Amino acid sequence: MLSDFTAFLRKTNALALAIGVILGVALGAVVNSLVKDVIMPPVGWLLGGIDFASLTLALPEKNGQVVTINYGTFINSVISFIVVAFVVFWIARMFIREEAAAPTKACPYCREANAADATKCKYCASAI
Repeated sequence: MLSDFTAFLRKTNALALAIGVILGVALGAVVNSLVKDVIMPPVGWLLGGIDFASLTLALPEKNGQVVTINYGTFINSVISFIVVAFVVFWIARMFIREEAAAPTKACPYCREANAADATKCKYCASAI
């Protein structure tokens, strides 16, 4: 059973997926701290000393309960998401390179692209 499990891990890249999830969670924690502790304090200071985490909208009291909408926390979360998305885009762009397109030549009859070394068109079967 253990050998079947290790074969499953190797065959399905589950281990790589697990490592990616763990790194994603760690990256999310770092970015959340970056937004909350580094980016938002100067932004709040520039906007007149606003603490975004404390921005709330209180709804009318009903049955002795006060309900607040914490839109400042939402603003922090949106900024965190944007920073995480940018960092993931940057990392992906750094590591994932598109391969150069293989050279092609057009068929003189149907004008479809074929491999440069092709002698017969794969679309119309004409000799190239």
